[in-house]
Amino acid sequence: MPSLPTPATWTDPLPAANPPAGMGVHHLPTGTYQTRAALAVRGGSLRDKRPFAASAVLVRHPKGDLLIDAGFGAGLSQHIAMLPWYMRSPHKAGRTASEQLDAVGYDRGRLIGVIPTHTHWDHTSGLDGFRRTPIWLNTAERQYASSAPDSRVFRHVSAGHEIRSYDFDSGPYLGFPACHDVHGDGSVVITPAPGHTAGSVIVFVTLPAGTRYAFVGDLTWQLDGIRNRVERPWLMRMFADHDPRSVRRDLLRMIALENLIQIVPAHDLDAYDGMPGMTPAEPPC
Repeated sequence: MPSLPTPATWTDPLPAANPPAGMGVHHLPTGTYQTRAALAVRGGSLRDKRPFAASAVLVRHPKGDLLIDAGFGAGLSQHIAMLPWYMRSPHKAGRTASEQLDAVGYDRGRLIGVIPTHTHWDHTSGLDGFRRTPIWLNTAERQYASSAPDSRVFRHVSAGHEIRSYDFDSGPYLGFPACHDVHGDGSVVITPAPGHTAGSVIVFVTLPAGTRYAFVGDLTWQLDGIRNRVERPWLMRMFADHDPRSVRRDLLRMIALENLIQIVPAHDLDAYDGMPGMTPAEPPC
């Protein structure tokens, strides 16, 4: 299948960041569901069955920790039952993010918020384990989630939660028109990436050692989209994306950064390579 045009590689300096000592990221895998590659990326094979990851990522920071997405929750069976029949893929559930944090004695008082990259069920089911933790949403995604059919599970699990609004109140960031610097030190920066949903976002994280991550949510479902410069198949773009043209634009922005940042599509298990988990042998700082 034809690839997207090759964007010019990013050649400007990377944005300044001053991540503090003790900062880190942890991958919290909560399970997988099965999707054929032909439905994930253009040119994918029907014979290639992919285990789509459902994960959360804990970002530790001295000013307060954040969870990016929430993965599968304790009420997963109920949540899947709320989906249309054609979205109920075979799945394997693991320990929830909440259970993984509790297993290492994590102090919930450190957690200042959950930032969903968007409000689809497989990113928010696990919110049922974080009832006392605020959910951070920008205005566009909050409005989208209030009525969109594909945010029904989010509305269910977010009932009773504090919703904390944030704005994109700073200037351009790595080709994106605006951003929100969570801690004011450039270590956790959120940019708008509307397209998959009306208010979907990318969360950029920079660690003290200089490693940079871009948690891109469902901008692409698999790393193939970055490496091979391919979109979702046409039918899936029309079915799954709020604005396919915006998705293409931001996908090209990320492809331009491929060699500078570890890009993490939420559903590609390989994208989390090198990221530690949460185990009793590796307690949080």
